[in-house]
Amino acid sequence: MKSATAPAALTAMTDADLARARRHLMRRDPVLGAIIKRYGACGIKTNRADDIFAGLVQAIVSQQLSTRAAATIFGRLRALMPDGGTPTPEALLRRSDDELRAVGLSRQKTAYLRDLSTKVMTGEVRTDALGPMSDEEIVAELTRIKGIGRWTVEMILIFRLARPDVLPVGDLGIVRAFQKAYRLRKVPDARRMEKIAAAWRPYRSVASWYLWASLENKP
Repeated sequence: MKSATAPAALTAMTDADLARARRHLMRRDPVLGAIIKRYGACGIKTNRADDIFAGLVQAIVSQQLSTRAAATIFGRLRALMPDGGTPTPEALLRRSDDELRAVGLSRQKTAYLRDLSTKVMTGEVRTDALGPMSDEEIVAELTRIKGIGRWTVEMILIFRLARPDVLPVGDLGIVRAFQKAYRLRKVPDARRMEKIAAAWRPYRSVASWYLWASLENKP
């Protein structure tokens, strides 16, 4: 059920929306409410929609790595960019495979970054035109890039586009957090999680952040 003050489906959340979401979730779900009281303000950052390409690069770099290792490699990759800045398609395509491998990227991730950069450069994928798209349209658009799956796009939707109502049921951390918070005997499947989360609409992204936080593993 959407309130009259809920953000539009295609609108990024503002800081005011995050505060509104917190109040909404505390009213609708006492279990989640206890977690919210423990962790305070939601840590989702707003106003990051101009950095989608860099977010996709960071997501590819981070695949199957610890947070520390991913941060180290991404930092080395940034150092290859002009003035040590944000990765761009042009700058990445100018770097040789040997240069990219030298910062710690595998052959597969190097190929993924080239596919991403090429598709953005040619306009086959428009990372600068996602704003008017629905969440599912964005999933369809970005999963055309090699190495980008639904989970990665959901992270972009939550943490770069600040979309309010994303529930990443394929995230292992979210699954563990559901089982722990709601004291479930069995590992919950997507249907069970969606049923519990129905009360959170239209702020399932914010609820997901608090579930991650409950594992002491804030994104």
